[in-house]
Amino acid sequence: MQRDDMILVSVDDHVIEPPDMFVGRLPTKYVDDAPRLVHREDGTDVWKFRDTVIPNSALNAIAGRPKEEYGLEPQGLDEIRPGCYDIHERIKDMNAGGLLAQMNFPSFPGFAGRLFVTDDVDFSLALVRAYNDWHVEDWCATYPGRFIPMTIPVIWDAQLCAAEVRRNAARGVHSLTFSENPAVMGMPSFHDEFWNPLWAALVETDTVLSIHIGSSGRIAVPAVDSPPDVMITLQPMNIVSAAADLLWSRVLKDFPDLRIALSEGGIGWVPYFLERADRTFDVHATWTMQDFGGKKPSEIFREHFLTCFITDSLGVGLRHEIGIDNITWECDYPHSDSAWPQAPEGLWADFQKWNVPDDDINKITYQNAMKWYSFDPFTHIKKEDATVGALRRAAEGHDISVRPRSHQIIQPQEKLEQFRMRARAAVAGTTTSR
Repeated sequence: MQRDDMILVSVDDHVIEPPDMFVGRLPTKYVDDAPRLVHREDGTDVWKFRDTVIPNSALNAIAGRPKEEYGLEPQGLDEIRPGCYDIHERIKDMNAGGLLAQMNFPSFPGFAGRLFVTDDVDFSLALVRAYNDWHVEDWCATYPGRFIPMTIPVIWDAQLCAAEVRRNAARGVHSLTFSENPAVMGMPSFHDEFWNPLWAALVETDTVLSIHIGSSGRIAVPAVDSPPDVMITLQPMNIVSAAADLLWSRVLKDFPDLRIALSEGGIGWVPYFLERADRTFDVHATWTMQDFGGKKPSEIFREHFLTCFITDSLGVGLRHEIGIDNITWECDYPHSDSAWPQAPEGLWADFQKWNVPDDDINKITYQNAMKWYSFDPFTHIKKEDATVGALRRAAEGHDISVRPRSHQIIQPQEKLEQFRMRARAAVAGTTTSR
């Protein structure tokens, strides 16, 4: 196999929602109260929903932009690549980056849809359903075989959430984005029986619980005066807490067919995590009363958890310590961790560094994703047209140059001050992220 022979299915990318996404999707009585994109005098676009304003952070849409434009400042749609929010341009960007398919997490509603929780249950449910209908019917269905559909949860009601899972599974959706710590959102923890109806629906419909880092909504800041590098470094590793919480919970014992994806969490930490979990079990199970039916925690992890990485050379080298059937790849377009459109080059370099055989490459790059998410793009696209090389040939002439897009130049010191303001607000419990 050569680099251009790879088939890439990314299990974590993001959509910047277009302004017309709710048009025709809400009952008439809710139309005037629906979230709307507002263009401000400073040139930025923000989503406004009642008293909440959600700017589009520059770090969330940096594809094709120079590093000088990275930061937390808000921006307008005309400052970012159209592929962030326009489905036709997204396909062109995917082709140029050699990506066959993506799974796209939400942006302005939050990864767990917390924005849609209101004091009107019917309105909240209508918003969730409208978002999911837009994602499945407009975003994903426009180009069959190019997107793994994923829906947001009815996070405040497990029974309603279970019904929404079943509704969407009936039209081919097998991924539900969810919070990595619902208790932080004021909901019952994973350990509470409150969620049993949801777990049952996920198992029944073969739907994966996709837990993205930052999905509880809090910014991870060890100290108010910590530099942003601390938050950025720790972001992927914050998923470890959710992995441990669920691994040791009664959930996996009561619902042995439940499957969980740890989205954007990397993989290099997994071998030590499994070693530590097995050691904990050996030393403490007698008094903590843990019982996995004769299995070790590491075995349970490999039965239930899917991991993914953007760039993680060490993890690729340790793939068999992790579990070759538990690893997938992600591009993270259009976020700042993404290597688009050169992602295939970096991925191939790591495969070569560790002498990864073709069978392992195929599992990591597309086969595991297809299996876990019940996704088969080849019913729509010929395999020979799905490779990195074939897709890039189809995108010849598409502009992928890096160029400035921001209307104003914001100095690094001002960007740091914006970060500190958000960090102080996060510690005070007054703001959320993602």
